[in-house]
Amino acid sequence: MTTVVHPGDSLSGRERLVYIIVLGALTALGPFTIDLYLPAFPVLESDMHVSAAAIQLTLTGTTVGFAIGQLLVGPWSDKVGRRLPLLLATGVHIIASMGAALSPDIAWLSIFRVMQGFGAAAGGVVAMAMVRDLFGGRPLVRMLSRLALVSGLAPVLAPVIGSQLLVIMPWRGIFWVLACYGAVVVVAVWFFIVETLPVQRRQDAGHSTLRQRYRAVLTDRVFVGIALVGGMTFSGLFGYLSASPFLFQQIYAFDAQQYGLLFAVNSLGVVFGVQASSRLTKYVGPQWILAVTTAAMLALGLLIVVLDAAGAGLWGILIPLWFFIACCGFSFPCIQVLGLNSHGHEAGTAASLLGAVNFGMAGVISPIIGLLGVSNAVPMGAVMAGTATVSVLALWFIVRPRSVPALTN
Repeated sequence: MTTVVHPGDSLSGRERLVYIIVLGALTALGPFTIDLYLPAFPVLESDMHVSAAAIQLTLTGTTVGFAIGQLLVGPWSDKVGRRLPLLLATGVHIIASMGAALSPDIAWLSIFRVMQGFGAAAGGVVAMAMVRDLFGGRPLVRMLSRLALVSGLAPVLAPVIGSQLLVIMPWRGIFWVLACYGAVVVVAVWFFIVETLPVQRRQDAGHSTLRQRYRAVLTDRVFVGIALVGGMTFSGLFGYLSASPFLFQQIYAFDAQQYGLLFAVNSLGVVFGVQASSRLTKYVGPQWILAVTTAAMLALGLLIVVLDAAGAGLWGILIPLWFFIACCGFSFPCIQVLGLNSHGHEAGTAASLLGAVNFGMAGVISPIIGLLGVSNAVPMGAVMAGTATVSVLALWFIVRPRSVPALTN
């Protein structure tokens, strides 16, 4: 007879599959909102008669809105439950997507992009919180690895899909697609997802107020260090995402479809990394997986700089870049499980902080590449190496891998 330790342990295989599909779609909403229009950057630059830096600022605005939205939605979901914040915030995303599609100039587009990010914030944070409501220990690793596959794959698949959409529609059509995606998510949540946070758990002693929830999370040294590692890892990946439209389409003359194919190949790195990481945690603690991947990302970022400066050409960028992205895939599930495993009482708050740090740091760091210029791959590689350096230091001096307790079965 199997002992039910967490609510999710009693779910049937079919019920778990439904949760994986719907929560995966929720998790992907944010990355798709941010990255689906990346292949349209050169077209937007021409249509709106603005600089590349101005177009990149719309990307920054989305990530900032996403970060702020998570900081509000996560704690709110700990207080009132998961479904209401999810449905209302996604409704904001739908309205903002339609506004972006109808924007007459870059100012209005920037405003609606911030709103889109804010509305999409609920998807990722509430999905992670729901998984933590239902699971713990190694079952939590398995479920989070599936969400991490989506959250890691979505940023690199979104430009692939966006490039294909540009074949059949103008750039404004991408935002109509996002509005439809948000509407499908709302319907799926309404019919298939039940409330996972019972009323009695919203008032747990020592965890019922916003201050208590934030104190429990922010006084946890491991969480703080892991959030920093996660933010830097995502910023390194995001540096690639923000620089690549200009680097590969303008410098290396890729068309939108070739650029999409490049992202498809790179997405295999995320798939490989996430799946391998979830299996490795049976034998190796997630903190030790991070010890290897953070060091590897530092070496690979430096290799891109050295090879590009030495004139190695396109392959001198693509090969180390693929392995850098694979290392990100290895890292994502480890970061999520180490951040959430000890915070079942305030899962929404913990998930919101992880997400806000990811997108907040990415939004601040990615414009640095635009300021340095995208005439070659050196700025992109340098930012990747810089973020990896901070990850290495945070892991060893704040998290301290030897002090992290082992996961339970």
